[in-house]
Amino acid sequence: MNRLFVVNKPSGISSNGFLRKIKRKYQIKKAGYSGTLDPFASGCLIVAFNQYTKLFRFLKKSPKGYVATLHLGAISPTLDNEKIEKIIKVNPIKEDSINELFKNLQGEIEYLPPKYSAKKIDGKKAYELAREDKEFELKKIKSTIYNLELIKYEHPFITFKITISEGGYIRSIGAIISERLNTSGSLSALERTNEGNFFYNSEKSLNPLEFLKTEENYYKKDKSDILLGKKLEKENFEKKDNGEYHIIFDESFTIVKIEDENVSYLLNKIRLDKC
Repeated sequence: MNRLFVVNKPSGISSNGFLRKIKRKYQIKKAGYSGTLDPFASGCLIVAFNQYTKLFRFLKKSPKGYVATLHLGAISPTLDNEKIEKIIKVNPIKEDSINELFKNLQGEIEYLPPKYSAKKIDGKKAYELAREDKEFELKKIKSTIYNLELIKYEHPFITFKITISEGGYIRSIGAIISERLNTSGSLSALERTNEGNFFYNSEKSLNPLEFLKTEENYYKKDKSDILLGKKLEKENFEKKDNGEYHIIFDESFTIVKIEDENVSYLLNKIRLDKC
């Protein structure tokens, strides 16, 4: 059976390790997830079975929401609580200063991803190079912070809520907050609350059509042309603008791309299983 749903990953286990538990629970062989959560992090993890594992790049997964706790004075190369090397004393900070900083950080921000991340460097993941003590440089990335809000400040811990564009690194945001408060810091806790409209709801099965970022389109000729994978002409579609579209049939859907005069299949005959 094809299935799309959200699990609540606990802290202390990798995303791959938790997926193995999910596969055993549902006695399924083919499964995947989108958006890796670090072992120390918890929360929303999108999981798919069988054909639905092909859908991840077509799903609306942004913006993402997190609740994080920043430990001021905690120095860690991983920017979290996994490799804390030293804790320095930090003087208390006025809450007004934190709120003002959070307000100023909202919007587009450019920064370096953590060295202990899955970013690829010449085909190898950055965290693998970091664990081997190899020298390498990461390129800066851009994220948009839509909302950054203080939940609680109990010195030296700052708990905040953040809504950020896809691909954002909250560990790096924590480091930026610490730096602008003239100290060091690492995350002691991180929970992902949502990815777009994906929220944890007791592993309830979801209808993928409600989460696709592609537009729905209509094929005006015989639908068997698509089901049989025949060459398609742009003129036979209701919407002819360049873009990616899904076409729904009785028990399946197909995703195509229109680019100038060409129509190509991106995914074909994805079976719609009942939720």
